[in-house]
Amino acid sequence: MSSALQTARLRGELRLQESMARHTTWRTGGQADRLYRPADLTDLQLFLSQLPEDEPLTWCGLGSNLLVRDGGIRGTVILTAQGLQGLAQVGPQQVRAEAGVHCARVSKFCSQLGLAGAEFLIGIPGTIGGALAMNAGAFGSETWERVVEVETIDRRGEVRRRLPGDFEVGYRKVKGPPGEWFVACTLLLQPDDAAAVEERAKALLARRSAAQPIGKPSAGSVFRNPPGDHAARLIEASGLKGLRRGGAQVSDKHANFILNTGTASAADIEALIETVQREVYARQGVLLQPEVHIIGERLPT
Repeated sequence: MSSALQTARLRGELRLQESMARHTTWRTGGQADRLYRPADLTDLQLFLSQLPEDEPLTWCGLGSNLLVRDGGIRGTVILTAQGLQGLAQVGPQQVRAEAGVHCARVSKFCSQLGLAGAEFLIGIPGTIGGALAMNAGAFGSETWERVVEVETIDRRGEVRRRLPGDFEVGYRKVKGPPGEWFVACTLLLQPDDAAAVEERAKALLARRSAAQPIGKPSAGSVFRNPPGDHAARLIEASGLKGLRRGGAQVSDKHANFILNTGTASAADIEALIETVQREVYARQGVLLQPEVHIIGERLPT
């Protein structure tokens, strides 16, 4: 693969043996064999068109919902953040956002346009690509409620436009055509007073700051809320606030957050996730399902 890429007219950045701790909000994890940060969508198409058919691919935005194990990731990681940054109004009530755009930036952009419906995105600490992949939500709203079209790319670099009906969308899960990844979406919004929209977004951000731990690396909510209940309530009711494994700790402020106190390995965090699952099931009879994605290889023991 490397020899083919040497002759390509690529404009992005290719790094070898890149630490994923630099690209995840937990600030931990092993190395990726290769990491490519495309300059834009056209550059990404060119890069993908040159990859061998059997090259493993992993997609990463801000890494805000991702735990990379300490043994790292084989193959190539595509880093969309800082690359796929297109953001524009494409109709009276429509905004197109590329996968690498931070959700909070989309919220602010829509507010400035006087378009309502994207305020909740200010509470999602990730990119639009990640929000699409998991139907991220906050404050009672979810990403796919606003989606009218998406753009996907396959490993040959071919971009397709698809409608929501091409996907099975549920709570924190989205299933679509295999071998395709999100590179952009178009959101349908409602006209409103710009100042009023901005105030609502600011109020939601204040709620988030008051309820969630700020200042230590985390990945947002670790577990999905079970039907009719909240993961944080079950964890707190099980007496697990403050529980530690190595450098990982269940937050004292919000029980559905696990913090890297400064020295946590991915193994520490994964062990704490498993401990919380086991203890909540033993005490509450509910098996919590992780919302975060755990990928990569464990270090040999």
